[in-house]
Amino acid sequence: MPTGNLFALGGVVMWPLLGLSILAVALILERMLFWTQVVKRQDKVVRDVLSVYRRSAKDAIYKLEQNSKLPIARIFLAALELDQATPEEFRLALESAAQAEIPVLKRFNTVFETIISVAPLLGLLGTILGLIGSFSSLRLGDLGGTNTANVSAGIGEALISTAAGLMVAIGTLLFANLFRGLYQRQIALIQEYGGQLELIYRRRFERRGSHASSQ
Repeated sequence: MPTGNLFALGGVVMWPLLGLSILAVALILERMLFWTQVVKRQDKVVRDVLSVYRRSAKDAIYKLEQNSKLPIARIFLAALELDQATPEEFRLALESAAQAEIPVLKRFNTVFETIISVAPLLGLLGTILGLIGSFSSLRLGDLGGTNTANVSAGIGEALISTAAGLMVAIGTLLFANLFRGLYQRQIALIQEYGGQLELIYRRRFERRGSHASSQ
């Protein structure tokens, strides 16, 4: 059966389901591009920054500014750009910047959850409407006639919307779980690399303090 016929047989709810599927695909593509850039570039950039920062804070800041599209680069910049910060102030700056980046990392999660919840319900609504239409054509005295066959065919057609709703929800759920896993891994990496940067800063701060006291 052609796809166009299936779409028409699914009833009026196929239009909002089509809209949800287009929205889901667009947001999934945006998130895939975002996470591809993060995963591809982040580890190398962070390792280079940590290595450079041991020698020169200015060069490390410059490298972070070149990669400011990465969330972790913006987090590091927020802390390194503080003037004469204590280790405690440096740690608070890292934590505050990390909290500010969470909405960027979790972007569209609420939309994905809404699509996952609404799509099956729309499909079920379409099925119920289709069943109502099918049974309304059935007459009590014609249980063995042509109308019964029409009702059976109508039930099959009504289930199309449920299948469509489940397909949209399941596809969106798979990608939403993938992005959720990437988010959790990103948070763990931010904590790990942030701890390494904080340790380097603390040692530099202590060396400055001991050098000043010796003078």
